[in-house]
Amino acid sequence: MAVISRTPLVASTVSRDRSQRHAGLSPIGDWLLSRLPQLRPRRPRFMRGPRLKAPYRARRIQTHRLVLRPHRLADAEAWYRLQSEPTVLEYLSWPTRSRRQSRRHLHDRTRHTLLAQEDDFLVLAIERDGELIGDVSLHLRGIVSGDRHAEIGWVLSPACGGHGFATEAASVMLEIAFTRLDVQYVSAEMATGNTRSIKLARRLGFLTVRESNNRVVMVLSGSCRRVFHRDATSIDGTV
Repeated sequence: MAVISRTPLVASTVSRDRSQRHAGLSPIGDWLLSRLPQLRPRRPRFMRGPRLKAPYRARRIQTHRLVLRPHRLADAEAWYRLQSEPTVLEYLSWPTRSRRQSRRHLHDRTRHTLLAQEDDFLVLAIERDGELIGDVSLHLRGIVSGDRHAEIGWVLSPACGGHGFATEAASVMLEIAFTRLDVQYVSAEMATGNTRSIKLARRLGFLTVRESNNRVVMVLSGSCRRVFHRDATSIDGTV
């Protein structure tokens, strides 16, 4: 078990996270708001703009050491422990959640399994030896041909850092973005103090394009990724 680091591996995408907006309400208010999505009809997909010709739907992916798969409610206790880590919350815009709020947050993430239209959000659990240790995500920011792009995010248990798990999981999501979705570039945003995530992004080939207000935005283009992988002779997978 690795020592918990003060700079955990987190890079967040801004998703449609209702539980974040409602954190801190009274139990009754929390219960009522949790029922609103069930009472309010969701806008049909045919009203949400153009679709990709070849959408991507989440599936179970086996890597060398990990399993990437859609979240499930059976992960609730492990997810609560992970997203309650002070060192994780330090670099994410997530509030401190109760077990009930954490379960609803996880329930929201179980729904994000399809990339077909602009603003769709895909999130996959990272599983190691049958245990949830984090997740990775892709947010489809634009689908217009020639300017198709996505944003990547990741969160990994601080106890699992230093073994290359985040690199392994993020590489899979980049493969999906560039080969299955045919995006032109992928961005990542993180706190300037989160040096380990910045190091990970650079390891994957990302370049810094903007740094302000204690946030850094990094971008990896498809052409740069091809050059990066062609020229790389080895990857020091320690992040």
